[in-house]
Amino acid sequence: MNIQFPSLEGVKLAEFQLQEVCKTTPLEPNKRLSEMTGALVFLKREDLQQIRSFKIRGAYNKIASLSEAAREKGIVCASAGNHAQGFAFACNQLKIHGRVYMPATTPQQKKAQVKRFGGNFVETILTGDTYDECQQVAQKITQKESKIFIHPFDDKEVIEGQATIAIEMLAQQKEGFDYVVVPIGGGGLISGIITVFKALSPHTKIIGVEPQGAQSMKQALEKGKRIRLQEMDRFVDGAAVRQVGALPFEICKNNLETIISVPEGKICQTILDLYNKEGIVVEPAGALGIAALDLIDFDLKGKKVGVLLCGGNNDILRMPEIKERALLYANLKHYFIVDFPQRAGALKQFVNEILGPNDDITHFEFSKKSNRGVAPAVVGIELKSKEDLQVLVDQMKNHNFNFDYLNEKENLFQFLI
Repeated sequence: MNIQFPSLEGVKLAEFQLQEVCKTTPLEPNKRLSEMTGALVFLKREDLQQIRSFKIRGAYNKIASLSEAAREKGIVCASAGNHAQGFAFACNQLKIHGRVYMPATTPQQKKAQVKRFGGNFVETILTGDTYDECQQVAQKITQKESKIFIHPFDDKEVIEGQATIAIEMLAQQKEGFDYVVVPIGGGGLISGIITVFKALSPHTKIIGVEPQGAQSMKQALEKGKRIRLQEMDRFVDGAAVRQVGALPFEICKNNLETIISVPEGKICQTILDLYNKEGIVVEPAGALGIAALDLIDFDLKGKKVGVLLCGGNNDILRMPEIKERALLYANLKHYFIVDFPQRAGALKQFVNEILGPNDDITHFEFSKKSNRGVAPAVVGIELKSKEDLQVLVDQMKNHNFNFDYLNEKENLFQFLI
């Protein structure tokens, strides 16, 4: 297989190409995370980039590298998120007409952002219900019409554009890094980071991070070949990819210290912590690297650790779900189907005699049944402490309230969050 790998020379050319377009984003020491780990933790704030994501670097570098003949053919991308915004921004800046294919399920906010960045230079087409379906359509039409497909991660120039982040980090932290923690989706970002650190700071160890529900790189490395996930949790939409790129796989397979998978609920808690404690708004993929810090199973004390905060395009409409997932992960939110006796005072008894003083009913659905002694109610209860769950369960048993615990029944539970 003849693969053209990204190079340090290509990264430096990308740096020159991006100098008038991309911000040099801050590398900020974070006191809270440093105290938590015992390390000196720096956050690379790509959420402060032009489009609030690192994706502008790769998309712009790839498009700017095209010949005039290639540009005239027309360019295409498939994306429902940050890559589409980077693509649209580049089209507008370079005055090139492009076409963005997005899933029909894409939220209005994301469609509006692509239009805002692309202006009259970008046409948006909605097709398919998922990104994978959308990408298949986009690539078929690209081939049929002889256009140029701008891949979000499996492309040399895209990777070299993302790699300019590493050049900035080393310039900003003269003493270098012992570890750099990088989110993995399709693998383009971490491949760029590896390319630079391998050449300029080979002692630095690179740690990859994936969502627990989308471990495409980890499984590929374990099996020695790229695999396609049959099932995937799409919650961390910026990093939930069914199959990593061929080029990123080749780069990562011999150059990663380790890969950590982070539960989606922990990512949600990290989003809330960053907002409440530092006033930083991040998307789920942006929180991925930070969420992994206390899951690293070797000692970070005294080490210099860089963490990629890769994006801040979080839709505020997702916050109720983010809070819910965080509470579930912390074992503070629990759902039951409870059989209530169909008599006056049953609910009052449940509240007064079963719930603890700090327990809060946050969800309740009940419908009275004719000619039956009991009727089921779906009850969601938020606890102050996870230890209170056993007390709650014991109280229901002692007062003869029959129940089913839904948190462990995924097929039923998915309808509640």
